[in-house]
Amino acid sequence: MTVSVLRTAEAWWVKTPAGAAQIGTATPTTAALLADRAAIEAAASSSDTVAVGSLKLLSPVTRPCRVVAQMTNFESHVKDAGMDPTSIPLTFFRKASASISGPFDDIVKPAHVKLLDYEVEIGLVIGRTIPVGTTISDASLADFIAGLVVTNDVSARDIQLPQTQFYEAKSYPTFTPVGPQLVLLNANELSRFGELRLRLTVNGEERQNALVEGDMLHRPVQALQALTQFQELAPGDLVLTGTPVGTALSAPPRPVAAISNLLPPAVKWKAFFKRQAGNPKYLRHGDIVEASVSTDDGAIDLGTQRNVVRYT
Repeated sequence: MTVSVLRTAEAWWVKTPAGAAQIGTATPTTAALLADRAAIEAAASSSDTVAVGSLKLLSPVTRPCRVVAQMTNFESHVKDAGMDPTSIPLTFFRKASASISGPFDDIVKPAHVKLLDYEVEIGLVIGRTIPVGTTISDASLADFIAGLVVTNDVSARDIQLPQTQFYEAKSYPTFTPVGPQLVLLNANELSRFGELRLRLTVNGEERQNALVEGDMLHRPVQALQALTQFQELAPGDLVLTGTPVGTALSAPPRPVAAISNLLPPAVKWKAFFKRQAGNPKYLRHGDIVEASVSTDDGAIDLGTQRNVVRYT
């Protein structure tokens, strides 16, 4: 049975059928908490609980930490971007961990950003140090992944695309809502990763809804195998695994794209953003974004985050 860990400013908690039981630890970090499984297990069996709704939840992944994300990792998203899934390599980009925010915090758009987008993703929370060169297999994957979280890879598309790199566009404060809970999994539960369904709505309108199975190109074992060829990972690090089709950004029709590629970059981007300015799917002030991940039978449920968009 999964164990769901919650975090507030004052304490760590385990979600139980009766409510939330406080974990007997004063540690400030996710990494240190994961090292104290005895305290987590003790709280899971406690009858001394409070209502989960009474807690002001923070991200269960503390910062600083490494935040690494997989690029274009769902076939549906790749096709929507006008690309061939068979041609997509397994690649990564970094996000600043200062972008991590709580599951119910506002998503704050900087004044200079014009095109604010969303991407529901499954986050892998690393449970132990993974040195460069570590051998990782399906059989050992649960030794390295402590649990999973809901994440939203918020993106400033008008910053991202002309720069042809992702770091700035995805690293502004509040651009990585995480939570509401860190769901710790055993090997059998983790083996059901393909059954997880990602959903995202904006003001109640469904924008994204996809199963991992049949859509995700590179599963966690492949991602960690590739990452640890060059990057050490540590407990509490966060790896985002990509988003399915349904984001506001989509590829222009092929004839338009072909013509645009013949234009000077400044002219091309000016025309592109002029078209995108009329796209109603980009996030507006006051929009309510809800993102969730779970299996259809509810046996694994990472919860639902709810964030209000705020323009500065």
